[in-house]
Amino acid sequence: MSHRIEIVEYDPRWADEFAALAAELRAALGALAIAVDHIGSTSVPGLAAKDVIDVQVTVAALGDEVARAMLAAGFTHRVDITADHVPAGADPAPALWAKLYFQTKPGALRAHVHVRVLGAPNQHYALLFRDYLRAHPEAAAALAEIKRQLAARFPDDADSYYAIKDPVCDVIWNAAREWDEHGRT
Repeated sequence: MSHRIEIVEYDPRWADEFAALAAELRAALGALAIAVDHIGSTSVPGLAAKDVIDVQVTVAALGDEVARAMLAAGFTHRVDITADHVPAGADPAPALWAKLYFQTKPGALRAHVHVRVLGAPNQHYALLFRDYLRAHPEAAAALAEIKRQLAARFPDDADSYYAIKDPVCDVIWNAAREWDEHGRT
C-alpha cells in the first residue's frame, strides 16, 4: 500500500503515540526486544516529518520467532523489505544492513517498525542520526526543508523521493559519526 508523501509540521503528540506503540511492542515481543526506540524524524522535537511514527526494535537476532510475535500482535510484515539503504563508503555486506520491517494494520496509527540486530551498523545509524538531529537544530531545519521540497516535487513517487533523501541523510550521518567520535561536543 502506497501513501502520498506529505510533510507536516512537528506534532508534540508523536512522543505520546510512540510511547503507546512502544508499550504494545514490548508486550508483544517480551524478552525478544532488547530495546524499543523512537527513531526517524518524528523523534526529533521541532522537525517536520511524514505523520508516521518510526520505531526501531533491537533484537539479538532476526528470526521467525520475532516475525511470529509481530504478526500475532497484528502488524503487517513487509517481506519485500529485508535490508536498509547502505551509505556510500560503508561495508555493503548484506548481513550488516538486514532487518525485518513491519507496518501497522489499516486503520491503526501509521507506524513503521524496523527490527534490527544489536550492534549492526543500521541499528547504530538510526540512533546516532536521531541524536545528532536532536543536538543540532540547524541540521534538522535543513533536512526539513529538503524533505518539504522533495515531497512537493515527488508526492506520489517514493522511489524518487528516497533516491535523493537517502544520500542527504548519509551526509548527515557522516557528520553525526564525527560528532560521536569527538565526544558529542
